[in-house]
Parts: sequence; structure tokens; C-alpha cells
Amino acid sequence: MTYDEALEYIHGISWTFCKPGLERTRELCERLGNPQKSLKFVHVAGTNGKGSFCSMLSSVLCSAGYRVGLYTSPYIYRFNERMRVNGEDISDTQLAEITEYVKPIADSMTDRPTEFELITAIAFEFFKRQRCDVVVLECGMGGRLDSTNIIDTPDLSVITGISLDHTAFLGDTVEKIAKEKAGIIKQGVPVLFGGEDESAARVISEAANESGSVTIFADYSKLKIKKTDLGGTFFDYKGLQNVDISLLGLYQPRNAALVLEAISILKSRGYVIDEAAVREGLKNARWKARFEIICREPLIIFDGAHNPEGIRAAVDSIKTYFEDKKVAILTGVLKDKDYEEIAKTLAEVADAAFTITPDNPRALTAEEYRDTLEGCGIEAVATSGIGEALRAGGEYARKNGTALCCLGSLYTYVDILPKVRELFL
Repeated sequence: MTYDEALEYIHGISWTFCKPGLERTRELCERLGNPQKSLKFVHVAGTNGKGSFCSMLSSVLCSAGYRVGLYTSPYIYRFNERMRVNGEDISDTQLAEITEYVKPIADSMTDRPTEFELITAIAFEFFKRQRCDVVVLECGMGGRLDSTNIIDTPDLSVITGISLDHTAFLGDTVEKIAKEKAGIIKQGVPVLFGGEDESAARVISEAANESGSVTIFADYSKLKIKKTDLGGTFFDYKGLQNVDISLLGLYQPRNAALVLEAISILKSRGYVIDEAAVREGLKNARWKARFEIICREPLIIFDGAHNPEGIRAAVDSIKTYFEDKKVAILTGVLKDKDYEEIAKTLAEVADAAFTITPDNPRALTAEEYRDTLEGCGIEAVATSGIGEALRAGGEYARKNGTALCCLGSLYTYVDILPKVRELFL
């Protein structure tokens, strides 16, 4: 099997997009010899912040000398980004070999696995073959019925935060979503919660108590930002001072503080992680498409904010970095998002917007979103696509001495970056 054949099989139309339940993943992994049982995990769920948290934690563990697997979604450029070891993507050859090994087993199942279930099994086999010391394992969606949740006993369960997203699958209240995320909690395994919603915290604490697990909360009152600009951030958290992170976004120090809490728990469970590794790992961590500067002249920033909580975080970051200066926005949205609330939030920092119609059957049209933004006091222009939006938005940013902030689904990143290079670099 070639790499292209492997991807064609994984993304084949015969795979069901979303079908709840762990039975198929368990059966597939049992037939593969349960590769996940030979691995140690930090299991991570949450609405926002999972990717940044996982990136920073894996970077710290790698700096401490561990062989670290990292499983995340979605990917930005290439499928291989979804499974990494010590920062290196799975190779084309490895992906083809493992997919060829898994394919006949998956095909022989009466109830065949979904695409995500197949990918998860491939990842477990990859991490086993790579002899990883620990795998930082990100849930795809939810937690209780997520295919990653077939693992037995992780060293730590993490829930980064809870807000309304994927309500059609997870529930229409924060409490319902929290209950789904809390499904990753295992008997006697400590639970780290990074959110601040009291009702969500209560649900998670109750679930932890039922499992005989202790719940640890990040204490953001102990987080002190010393300096933050578009070059990075220095902060103090509890006893650790002048921590330097390169990831931008006002929310990243909070993610880093949560990582520091996770490191403290892991050290109590036998991991050897010194302060030098912590500092090096946090400084070197990279995570694309999260308040990332993708062009300096004109200044263009991309952030994968796509729900109200993510947009709020992006807007707060814009306020911090640009103070009273308004920016331009390039944006598109899906109809099933609370786009009216998103537009109101964007109006706090934007005086111009260039809208696109996302390549998705659930997309709100550029014209409809333009009208919504104009109703919130933003001068908006509906464009024919990313190229026109970037050209007009970049010209506006250059003329007005401000930034063009591209906000929306991570899937637009792969389309925006080549256009930025073509137009401005």
C-alpha cells in the first residue's frame, strides 16, 4: 500500500462520519492485540485549548528526556500531523505500512469502524511501535464516547475547559457537555480542570468523586502576566517566575499555567521533570494557527477561533496587543454557530470586515454574514473568496497601519497561508 492509497482508504466514503459508541474501537484494537495497553497516557478533553495544552505539555515532557507521542486533531497541512513522536510527524512510509496492517482487520468487522476510530487505532499501533514512554492523547470530540476513551488507566485526565460547542452531539447546556467530557475520568486517576464555569466544575467534581478521583483546579489568581506583546509572553505562576512562552494569544499563559499544574501532578506520580525542562519545553512549544503571525507587512494574524468562547479569547488578545486601535477582520462562519453573538463580540475590536463563504454545506454566505456584521456597526464587505478577502483586507491594514486578523475554522488555514505568500511574501 502506498501513502496515497492509505489516505484514500482512511478517507474513503464507506467510513461513517460520526457514530457514537466504543464497541467498534475496542473490537478493532483487540484484534490488533490492544496496542494501547502497552502505553502510558495523559488524556485530554475540553472545548477550547486542548491543542495548545497538548503541544506545550508534550514539548516539556520531550525536553525532560521522555519519548513522547502526541495525538491531535484536526490537522493543518498534512494528515501526518495528527500523530507525532518527539515533534516528528509519522512518516508516509510508516502510515502506509500500519494502515495496510490494520485494513484487513477493519474490513473483516461486521460493524466497521468510523474514520476517526480507524485513525485512533492506527495511532495506537504507531505509538506502540515507536516505544513511546508516554502519549499525550487528545479527544476528538466529547469524551465519554470518544474513541480515545478505550484506554484503561491514564496517568492523568485533563479537561481544559467547557463551553457550548458541538451541541447537536454533546448536549445543549454546559452541564450536559461537562458530563460528556467527564466521561474520560477513570477510577483513582487525578483529574485536572482548567475551566472556570462553576456548573461545569461541579459536574466534573461529582464525576471524579464517584470514581474515587481527586480533582485539581488551576488557580488563575496566581497567574501574573509580567510582559506580553507580539514577541511572546513572560509570566509568573505560583512559585515559578519569568516563564517565557512564544505562543501568542492572551489565553496561552492560562494554558501554560494548566500545563504547570499537570507537570506538578505527573511529578507526584513518578515523572522526573526538572525546572530547566519546563522552561525549555514551554519556550520551544509551537502550535500553528493559534494567534499566529503569518505575515509582517502587512501584519496578518491567523487564529482558529470558531465559537463564541474562542472568539472572545481572540478579541481579548487583540485588545491587549493593539489596545485602543481597531483592526480589520477576515472571517466566515457556519450557520449552526451563534454568529450573531460572535459578530457583537468582533465589533469590540474591528472597524472593517471582509467576509467569505466557508467551503462547507452548513456555511452562512458571505453576504448574510456581511449584513450581520454591519448590523453590529462594522463596515463589512462580502468577497468572492479568500484571495479577494486577503487582497482587500491586506490593503486596508497597510493603509490604516493596523492588522488583518483572520478568524475562523482551522480548515481555512491551509487555504489562507499559500494566498498570503502569493500576495505579500
